Amino acid sequence: MAIIWYRVGFILLSFAVLVAHSAPQNALVSQLPGYSGSFPSKHYSGYVTINEATGKKLFYYLVESEGNPSKDPLVLWLNGGPGCSSFDGFVYEHGPFNFEKTKQGLPKLHLNPYSWSKVSSVLYVDSPAGVGLSYADDTSEYITGDLKTATDSHDFVLKIIILFLCYGIVNVLISATQWFELYPEFLSNPFFIAGESYAGVYVPTLANEVAKGIDAGVKPVINLKGYMVGNGVTDEAFDGNALVPFAHGMGLISDDLYQETTRECNGNFYNPLERSCEEKLQEVDREVDGLNIYDILEPCYHDSAAKDATDIKIRLPSSFLELGATERPLPVRTRLFGRAWPLRANVREGIVPTWPELLSSSDVPCTDDEVATEWLNNEAVRAAINAEPKNVSGDWELCTNRIRFSHDAGSMMKYHRNLTMKGYRALIFSGDHDMCVPFTGSEAWTRAMGYKIVDKWRPWISNGEVAGYTQGYENNLTFLTIKGAGHTVPEYKPTEALNFYSRFLAGKAI
Repeated sequence: MAIIWYRVGFILLSFAVLVAHSAPQNALVSQLPGYSGSFPSKHYSGYVTINEATGKKLFYYLVESEGNPSKDPLVLWLNGGPGCSSFDGFVYEHGPFNFEKTKQGLPKLHLNPYSWSKVSSVLYVDSPAGVGLSYADDTSEYITGDLKTATDSHDFVLKIIILFLCYGIVNVLISATQWFELYPEFLSNPFFIAGESYAGVYVPTLANEVAKGIDAGVKPVINLKGYMVGNGVTDEAFDGNALVPFAHGMGLISDDLYQETTRECNGNFYNPLERSCEEKLQEVDREVDGLNIYDILEPCYHDSAAKDATDIKIRLPSSFLELGATERPLPVRTRLFGRAWPLRANVREGIVPTWPELLSSSDVPCTDDEVATEWLNNEAVRAAINAEPKNVSGDWELCTNRIRFSHDAGSMMKYHRNLTMKGYRALIFSGDHDMCVPFTGSEAWTRAMGYKIVDKWRPWISNGEVAGYTQGYENNLTFLTIKGAGHTVPEYKPTEALNFYSRFLAGKAI
């Protein structure tokens, strides 16, 4: 398994370098509907067939660095869910464009001054099959999980090498190792893995397997530098215990209710053992019902069907299906669906329920990410980005209910410990007004690692203002909050996000 995952990380780096410098012309994105200018860097996209027999294909989109792509870091970006498209990050967070909704026709695209491609190449991948623009002809491929997704990722990068060799990147059939021997200058490119929400699972597991391959002495050696996780799910106990102290600290529940809940649950909020504890937790849920779970400061759209829907263990607050306005230069959405678990539905082993299952309905209300949905379901757009038409790959959805996904990787703390003890840099960042994966959980588990504090809790500064707080630990582990941000930090605080992102990639103090 270690060698398999090392090959995943190694070939991902190989792929990005190949694309950035020698990509086949049919992968080049030369224009995009809604945008009339020239791109500040090269873009490439397309499919890689994972399984010919079942027609399983994964979609990728690479944005080359606007600086020096031969030397700038490569960052592999993954959105969470599980089941959410990485175009979420591309369209709404840190991609090269801001999307302006128009009264008629497609959105108008403007260059994003806070794009993460300002300082790095960014590779967006829709994974697993069934997510975003990725698909399979045999729908049995949509039954998947953490481990199967890892296997598919391995197949994905292997097929990429075959694909690009067939298109004549080099004129002889050589291995990836031989390619790096011919072009050793590319070995120095720093490689990072980043993501948010359920990618709190994807990121450390991938980084850990890449590191294992390096330790095994497999050549050439990938230049893995570190990883980033934003408001990421991590551990059943720490994630599950985060909401109650968050709600109390934010003034959303009273001192009395907090003390009563703590007493009845004995501090165990994620797995109530007594009826009295569950009753107090339901009272907490009622108090925060109606708030925007992804940013408690933002307005919330209320939907009666969602409010009344109840799972056997989970009651969904109506706010889970809505997102308020953001501070991006061109606000693009007022609704959000399905980035992570609903209230108190922390990471647990086994099947992750789909939203129709949670809502006891065949339809999910308020799934209206209008700009991305309209743009990515337009056939001219699909042709421009080398994506299949809707009658082949299906409609694009921000978060799909096509897959049946099992969480089978366990707690991520052991992965973080292994990576940081090896010296890889880890940035765990949290929007401090996210109630979905509250900062209180991330702060608690980073502290529970038991590492010595080397940079005591302090404010960090962006554009002369306090942008949040940070605490640094030995072994290159950093915890960071972003003041006023919600679950998707770059969407709420694009300036601050680019600031800490740039510093982290450069190895500078934040």
